[in-house]
Amino acid sequence: MSGRCLRGAVFLLSAALVVPMAGGAPAMAAPVAPAAVADGNGGLLMVLDSSGSMAEDDGSGSTRIESARKAVEAVVDALPDGHPTGLRLYGSEQESGCTDTRLARPVMKLDRDSLKSAVHAVRPKGDTPTGLALRKAAEDLPEASGQGVGRRTILLVSDGESNCADIDPCEVAEQITEDGVDLRIDTVGFQVGGKARKELECIAEAGHGSYYDAPDAASLARQLQRAGELSAGGYRLSGDRVTGGRSAGKAAGLTAGQYLDTIGAGETRWYAADLDAGSAVDFAATAVPQPGAAVHALDGLVVRLEGGDDNSRGCAVSSNAYFRQGEGALPVSGAVSRVPTERGTARCDTAGRYVMSVQRRSKPDSDQARWPLELRLGEEEPLPDGVVPGASLTDYGQAGRDARLPTGTPKDVEGGTGFNDARQLGSGVWRDRLLPGQTRWYKVPVGWGQQLRFDAEFGNEPTLEDSRARSFVRADLFTPGRRPVPSGTEFQDNRSYAGRPTAVSSGTVPVSWTNRWETGNTVTPVRADGDYYLAVSLGPDAADLAENPAIGLVLRVDVVGEAKAGPAHDAPPADADTADDAGPGKDAGGEGEAAGTDGAGWSTPMLAGIAGGAAVLLLAGLGAAYALSRRRRATAPHSSTTDSTRGGTA
Repeated sequence: MSGRCLRGAVFLLSAALVVPMAGGAPAMAAPVAPAAVADGNGGLLMVLDSSGSMAEDDGSGSTRIESARKAVEAVVDALPDGHPTGLRLYGSEQESGCTDTRLARPVMKLDRDSLKSAVHAVRPKGDTPTGLALRKAAEDLPEASGQGVGRRTILLVSDGESNCADIDPCEVAEQITEDGVDLRIDTVGFQVGGKARKELECIAEAGHGSYYDAPDAASLARQLQRAGELSAGGYRLSGDRVTGGRSAGKAAGLTAGQYLDTIGAGETRWYAADLDAGSAVDFAATAVPQPGAAVHALDGLVVRLEGGDDNSRGCAVSSNAYFRQGEGALPVSGAVSRVPTERGTARCDTAGRYVMSVQRRSKPDSDQARWPLELRLGEEEPLPDGVVPGASLTDYGQAGRDARLPTGTPKDVEGGTGFNDARQLGSGVWRDRLLPGQTRWYKVPVGWGQQLRFDAEFGNEPTLEDSRARSFVRADLFTPGRRPVPSGTEFQDNRSYAGRPTAVSSGTVPVSWTNRWETGNTVTPVRADGDYYLAVSLGPDAADLAENPAIGLVLRVDVVGEAKAGPAHDAPPADADTADDAGPGKDAGGEGEAAGTDGAGWSTPMLAGIAGGAAVLLLAGLGAAYALSRRRRATAPHSSTTDSTRGGTA
């Protein structure tokens, strides 16, 4: 076993991270009450075509506007409590004319009754000034408050193309969304074809959003609900604002903490930090494209860390995070680590200035919008003097692929939108639901000497008649420092999905401080206790096969083994207070809660608060633990590259 100064790791939430099922079909997900919206999570403005054609029969015995009213009601009922929501109409006031648009309900805290009353009062009359309605809609949406990024959504519902030639709605969409980091436009075409469909598809593409086709009333309600819930449940970013440099020489300085930046197609952002000689460091970058945005299989991020002065020059590591599928974008995350060697004499072990960079790779016809970028620099100090860590733990043992996981009646739970508000789980059986193109996030406390094992299961789902669409489900696992834990050959974390029972699984080896000096990429990340994150996703193309708006998910989670009080080889069992929490408990994440290396590295951590609710653990004391280690000493290579290209089914 050789020590390494740097270890890179990457994670990709390709078009959807999701987990399928092992064994029999899981119980269907019961309806979950709408959650309260997080502060600064933007808003949603529905723009409803109320032109004369909406008074026509839709083939179901109702008029199109009657079906639209029911669909809007379904959206309103499904949105989180308090989510800022409004309604704009066009074509509802005049028999003809290209200035007919009005704000029926301003964007404000969700008032379900008022929105339903407003849409019930609509009487289709006039022309279709789509371009003007979009321009006004952008003015209606307030800027995201606080640290909110990319949460404002215009949801356009129409049954035809614009007949007001003075304003091109596709050009308007491009103008008002600009770089795409703050505003998106989704469109729903109700019984459209030909030019009308092409126009709505163009508006969605120019607006960095998605087009949903609704050939009948049932699909209109289903697609509207999906679009509305995806908007309200987008990744909640958190951190201090920073602007990365355009070169290593102009790198933005960072200290341990969490940050927010943006990154454009083909761009590289540079950052720098002064590191001491003994601390392990994780640098993680998570890009958050608009859900379902156009991507190619080899689009993604390259994350690097390298020496930035004479002392550290020659130390380098990089990690590649690719989508590996073309269904559509979801968050993509990469991480690199600087882990001092046992001997402490490698180039990466020196104190000095280090530079980190994030490069975005995108094909010319992929999404060109700027992506919000969440950065986390976590620092873990050496073990205190006199502490001898336990031996590395490299085997799955009874927690491998054939492990017996918890059974029983699932408990309803709603996963978070990202790392910052991941829902806390413990050992047990949990039930949730996923929309096409959505990722749910969970976190599980895992102590020293313990290991995590889970399955994610999907059962039989009603599929659309004559649909031959296929998508994928996926589950990914992260350490407290946001390094991905590969499934290796032991588990299957990604499968094709067509509505039939399926499952994915993953897990960790036992947590040991000394795992950092192993060579296997399934072992080295599992070096600290704390919250381990699960991300479960469903591919965007599931929208073309699933009859229900959302699909049921069952998680079987087990934390195996007895937690120890610390990383020392002779550490006693942990107190009951530090053991695995047996249930979801309080809502995890959001402002004021740790989202970083919570508890990582030592049993009595000192948490250094950072913006947006993340925290970095600083271990007490300095150390000569390396000299005390009884392991074979080795000098690590001074550079390495990790290419973790784990995506969905191409």
